[in-house]
Amino acid sequence: MENRFKVLDGWRGVSISLVLAGHLLPLGIKRWQMNGAVAATGMVLFFILSGFLITNILVKDNDIKSFLIRRVMRIFPLAWSVLAVTLFLKDASSHQWFSSFLFYANWPPMGLMDITSHYWSLCVEVQFYFLIAMLVYLLKEKSFWLIPIFSVFITLFRMSNGVEMAINTYYRIDEILAGCILALIYHSDFSNVKSFIGKLNPFLLFALLIFSAHPLSGVTNYFRPYIAMLLVGSTLFSDSSWKFDFLLKNRFLFYLASISFALYIFHGVLVDTCLGDGGKFVKYLKRPLLFGVTFLLAHLSTHYFEKYWLDIGKKITSNLRL
Repeated sequence: MENRFKVLDGWRGVSISLVLAGHLLPLGIKRWQMNGAVAATGMVLFFILSGFLITNILVKDNDIKSFLIRRVMRIFPLAWSVLAVTLFLKDASSHQWFSSFLFYANWPPMGLMDITSHYWSLCVEVQFYFLIAMLVYLLKEKSFWLIPIFSVFITLFRMSNGVEMAINTYYRIDEILAGCILALIYHSDFSNVKSFIGKLNPFLLFALLIFSAHPLSGVTNYFRPYIAMLLVGSTLFSDSSWKFDFLLKNRFLFYLASISFALYIFHGVLVDTCLGDGGKFVKYLKRPLLFGVTFLLAHLSTHYFEKYWLDIGKKITSNLRL
């Protein structure tokens, strides 16, 4: 199982690479709108992985208290620390402080600022954590079978409102729920389904996923969560005939995966500083420095700051099990 999950680390590395490229690099002529499509592709892959891994954890161990403690220790220390500095320097309003720190800033009235706009995805994530924890606590194993229903409902809700892409949780959480569905398939006895997904061509699915994340792809946008689910699943259940999973199992992607959370947090903040301002020529001339500072901070944060809090979370949950 662990060897098979290595492809998920590879996808996490691909995910953060696409997000960084979409946010920080010029990807063709502006009217092509490829930056948005590439960044959205990275985000849907991130959400699929999150839904899969969270469901995998809870299927094997439904200790909700331990689950929430570890999730909080994983997300809150770095997210809150960076928020505290940025909101203070930007003289944020009380609504922006409260909505950002309690991770509901992606609900109207929006509490996001330019410098914290990327926190919308953390809001979706944290809200999902507490939703799935509540469901599992109340319904135990039965809760997992509600996930496909919720996912389809959200997608139909988006369709009925004509929302192809949005940052509100009620318009975006089907991307996480699709990852949950993939985890349920993984733990199921549906061998024929796994075999079918494993035979799909990941190269074609990857191209289709980017198309489904493009603003001009129209109705295809609604199926983006499920295309991404099939893409990740095609490598998770792969018979290796396409050799795509081999590309995912390399050290550089593993390293990117290991620092991906900090990369996401820091790049969104630093791009709104002197490292990311200026005219087009000056801005891109400074990009190597922006990348360098982002990677340095992400490396230090992951291996020292975040590790400290993660270790505390592990100690607390270990003591709870005694």
